[in-house]
Amino acid sequence: MGLWSRLKLLFAAKASSAMDRAEDPRQVLDYAYSQQQQLLLNLRRGLVDVATSKQQLEQQAERIRSGIPRFEEQARRAVAAGREDLARVALERRRTAATESESLSHQIAEVDADKERLSAQERSLQLRIEQFRTHRDVVSARYSAAEAEVRVKESLAGVSGELAELGMAVGRAEEKADRLQARARAIDTLVDVGALPSAGGDFVEAELQRLTAGSEIDAELERLRAELNNTPALDAPKEERK
Repeated sequence: MGLWSRLKLLFAAKASSAMDRAEDPRQVLDYAYSQQQQLLLNLRRGLVDVATSKQQLEQQAERIRSGIPRFEEQARRAVAAGREDLARVALERRRTAATESESLSHQIAEVDADKERLSAQERSLQLRIEQFRTHRDVVSARYSAAEAEVRVKESLAGVSGELAELGMAVGRAEEKADRLQARARAIDTLVDVGALPSAGGDFVEAELQRLTAGSEIDAELERLRAELNNTPALDAPKEERK
């Protein structure tokens, strides 16, 4: 595939995608419904025109048929008066009127057939439009529901991403808090063993105080031992006196 063909294909794909995004099926359905309504309106207008034409033909045929007896009466009167020429003209007119009446009867029958055909088409189109209206409402409702569902899911997807990032941040914060607590415990341990000075003191002074406290404790222990050792010696004379 050449470069130009690939560019044409890419442009067509992008144009189709843009048209899909811009095209709202509900608007398309509404337009199709309005076009069908316009077609039904035009059909009804045609039906009215055909009915009007039939009525005009029927009126014209009735007028011609009503003149046939008059022509025949004129022919009789002309024959009675000895005017065969006038009688011939009257009879010719009667024949012409009868021919026109017969022709109009055929035209009226054809127009009536057209009227029945248009009436059947009008009823069929009306039914189809009603069915299409129901279908349009169903499709529009389904599209609106699907569109709302997509928006909700897109929103949830965005929120999920934010929640994931927030969860990671919370995890990092908890990890940092654990590290700080571990550091605090380590510092306390160092302070307890004397590796670090306590708050507000001097390391040397604290160590001297610890040694002094240890010496005092040793002296106290020696005193207690001496008291315990001297106790039997004091009790012995009492037993001898007894």
